[in-house]
Amino acid sequence: MSMLHFDAELTKILQGENCRNQLPTAALVEKSLERGEGILSSTGALRVLTAPYTGRSPRDKFIVDELSVRDEVDWGNVNCSVSEKVFDKLYRKVLDHLQAQDELFVRIGIAGADPDYQLPIRIVNERAWHNMFVQQLFLRPDEETAKQTIPEFTILSAPSFKAVPDIDGTRSEAFIIVSMEKKIVLIGGTEYAGEMKKSIFSVMNHLMPKKGVLPMHCSANIGPEGDAALFFGLSGTGKTTLSAEPERSLIGDDEHGWSANGIFNFEGGCYAKCIDLCGEKEPEIFQAIRFGAVLENVVLDKKTRNPDYCRSDYTENTRVAYPIDHISNAARPSIAGHPSAVIFLTADAFGVLPPISRLTRAQAMYHFLSGYTSKLAGTERGITSPQATFSTCFGAPFLPLHPTVYAEMLGNKMLEHNTDVYLVNTGWSGGAYGTGERIALKHTRAMIRAALNGELDSAETVTDPFFGLSVPVECPGVPDHILLPRETWNDPADYDLKARELADKFRDNFKKYENVPEEIRRGGPPA
Repeated sequence: MSMLHFDAELTKILQGENCRNQLPTAALVEKSLERGEGILSSTGALRVLTAPYTGRSPRDKFIVDELSVRDEVDWGNVNCSVSEKVFDKLYRKVLDHLQAQDELFVRIGIAGADPDYQLPIRIVNERAWHNMFVQQLFLRPDEETAKQTIPEFTILSAPSFKAVPDIDGTRSEAFIIVSMEKKIVLIGGTEYAGEMKKSIFSVMNHLMPKKGVLPMHCSANIGPEGDAALFFGLSGTGKTTLSAEPERSLIGDDEHGWSANGIFNFEGGCYAKCIDLCGEKEPEIFQAIRFGAVLENVVLDKKTRNPDYCRSDYTENTRVAYPIDHISNAARPSIAGHPSAVIFLTADAFGVLPPISRLTRAQAMYHFLSGYTSKLAGTERGITSPQATFSTCFGAPFLPLHPTVYAEMLGNKMLEHNTDVYLVNTGWSGGAYGTGERIALKHTRAMIRAALNGELDSAETVTDPFFGLSVPVECPGVPDHILLPRETWNDPADYDLKARELADKFRDNFKKYENVPEEIRRGGPPA
């Protein structure tokens, strides 16, 4: 199918009488309630359910194997290919499905707060609440700007259209297919809204390096003196929580770029985990859950409709989406200069990594490529003990290019801008998960505060024998013994055994990077 035909068919859909363009939040809430897509919680947030898909479906994500990107994409288990023929057939079916709906919800959004690196997006939704989700998560141009904007990518989201794998060439009824050449994202068979935001993140991860911009799966904030910081980490490590710091302004909680100008948010909102959310520990996020926010799969009390963030009846992956201006101290605009510090977050359920350590450039690139955290017992079927998880660059599912492209860019930018890098363990101390205790949030905040304020620059350190990390022996607001994990275990021999086990897992994982320079290899656990 030619590009001209693609454009003509899509234009026909967009000119239909069933299209509702750029509806404001209040109208989208009304539509969602009217159509039975969700209910209001006592906070004013819209609560929706997305079962059976309550998270991303990585096995159902594909990139079209097109000539223009064939030699660029790092094909494999993460970046799975699908033929142009499969894409073309599904595209026609999705368009027919959308055209048959009583209402469609269309919106222009922007990815990228820096005007030099913006990607205009058009989103066509079958669900009103999905359109509200993207309104909150992408940057929001005013009405006049939206009318004049020519989108570079289009998302077509049809959750009630279910593919037939034997006929449509998919793996299941769900599919997320990105055509870099035709600049279209097809999503079907899943109600989970996060697929829309993450598909555009994948697109940005493909486009931005060509412009000299490092795309990053991280949160970011800025201090009163203009000192910016980045927080990398996988789900559950505290990336959103720790960047929402009252003393610093939030730039963004999930996706950013690092250009020659500095850092900038890709998004206009936040997508925070809600499980065990507590107003005392995370007041900024707790207070952001009000009218205009979307709660996904959160249990509500049947009488009061109060959210119960401790329950996981539908999923552990309960979420809230809200515009960034729901955070009172959000930075405006969502940009900053070059970061003075980078924080790598890991929730080590083995209980052996130091709570904070300072990394050399080689260690930073090693741990960036490793992207370590832990899956906990009971969070997935069949997992009975903590399991090490490695996600390249802390965002492997969203990286179309080879991981070393991103790692080399990070290393070069760190060197150019003299950026400090710290590894912070938000996981367990005094033993592994089930025996030890999770490191207190107040202590983690104190360590990060000390790192960002320069209080650790001249601190006395010791070298961890298992991981080669430089560990401070004192930190303001933190008991000294917590800083040295071996001292928190009842039996040091048990600690040594567990530490060797995790160090071996790091080495085994890094074998796949056989072509990286020896300097980076030496940034890992010593042999």
